[in-house]
Amino acid sequence: MDAVTIARWQFAIVTVYHFFFVPLTLGLSIFVAILQTFYYKTGDEKYKKMTKFWGKLFLINFAIGVATGIVQEFQFGMNWSEYSRFMGDIFGAPLAIEALLAFFMESTFLGLWIFGWEKLPKKIHLASIWLVALGSNLSAFWILVANSFMQQPAGYVLRNGRAEMADFFAIVTNGHVLVQFPHVFFAGISTAAFFVLGISAWHMLRKSKNIELYQKSFKIATIYGIIGVVLVVLEGHAQAQYMTKIQPMKMAAAEALWDSENPASFSLFTVGDEKNRKDVFAIKIPGLLSFLSYNKFEGEVKGINDLQREYEQKYGPGDYVPPVAISYWTFRGMVGAGSLMFLLVLYAIYKVKNDDYNFSPKILKLYFWSLFLPYIANSTGWIFTEVARQPWIVFGLMKTEDAVSNTVPAGNVLFSLIAYALLYAALMVATVFLWKKYVKAGMDDEPENDVNVESIISQA
Repeated sequence: MDAVTIARWQFAIVTVYHFFFVPLTLGLSIFVAILQTFYYKTGDEKYKKMTKFWGKLFLINFAIGVATGIVQEFQFGMNWSEYSRFMGDIFGAPLAIEALLAFFMESTFLGLWIFGWEKLPKKIHLASIWLVALGSNLSAFWILVANSFMQQPAGYVLRNGRAEMADFFAIVTNGHVLVQFPHVFFAGISTAAFFVLGISAWHMLRKSKNIELYQKSFKIATIYGIIGVVLVVLEGHAQAQYMTKIQPMKMAAAEALWDSENPASFSLFTVGDEKNRKDVFAIKIPGLLSFLSYNKFEGEVKGINDLQREYEQKYGPGDYVPPVAISYWTFRGMVGAGSLMFLLVLYAIYKVKNDDYNFSPKILKLYFWSLFLPYIANSTGWIFTEVARQPWIVFGLMKTEDAVSNTVPAGNVLFSLIAYALLYAALMVATVFLWKKYVKAGMDDEPENDVNVESIISQA
């Protein structure tokens, strides 16, 4: 393999590892803040126990998320120096704001929250966890501002072979980030909800001590989850419609739509011949793709072959078709996992609205295993977003093959790829070990089981 391919694999592996933890941080920080708000309002010690328990799991996730994210910044200068040279003036600004404003705010107030129990006034202590939640989600916003420029360049001028910032406000209010950030935000809420549902269901299945606390967590997570899942679906629909406008090739690849159609059919299942760009076998619903794209059962959705000809005229000779099979199946992985989440949370809300926790053991096991669904949806969604943009690293401005460092040998990149993959695998094992340890400890009454948060930080 050449340096470009290996560098792409390295960035993909590091990003997917990191993105295992990001959505849970976004959603669980808010969930913990909500629980502590209930404790502040009611004075009920049950909510304090719940806040501390889910807060411990949040701390583990946060610590590992930070560790896995640090490496990404270094890759821009080491493996993608041509990209950094071309994009540094624009890409560096939101990343700097993310670190200096959002992350520092998040970290500072997290420290106050960790060590402030029984030391800070309750109102100040409560404010600290809400500021952690705000900082976490602001951090995601600034990262997505940078990513959205790669999807839809705005507010720039080309000068001396570089993209230079011309309008900071245009970059921050990029239409793409306005649909992408809400989608990620509600994906974080959905991830946290199913994380809590899964662990609560496990304790309910075991009939753990203080089972009413897990039932209460299950109920709150169900309400949290129905909000997250419904809104992530609606925002995803809005994002798909926006994608049809700005990156029609991405939508065509998601549907393996080789030729333009009006009305356009939605593919339920397609076996395609990617080399010859045609279907071998397909099951489609007529008009549904037009509805998803335009909210009406008519309207042209451009196909891959027509878009390839358009792009050749606009950008010059070349292959502008992304990997269709990966795009098609990752899109369905995201949608399929999201659909299962919707059905599960709908059934849960039906049960718990009357405080009915009489789930069968099989259903509780199903809810436990369902905590993996948002991770499938998040990972496949992110892979689709990046893979289906190819061959562009910055859409319409710079191709991925032109962005890699041209002085770093492929062997060096391969060595670091293997090293990072092994290191991140070890971190994943450590994370699962810590989660398992503290999930089993649970919300028992005995003081010795109230695990000290300082020990979590040192172990993580």
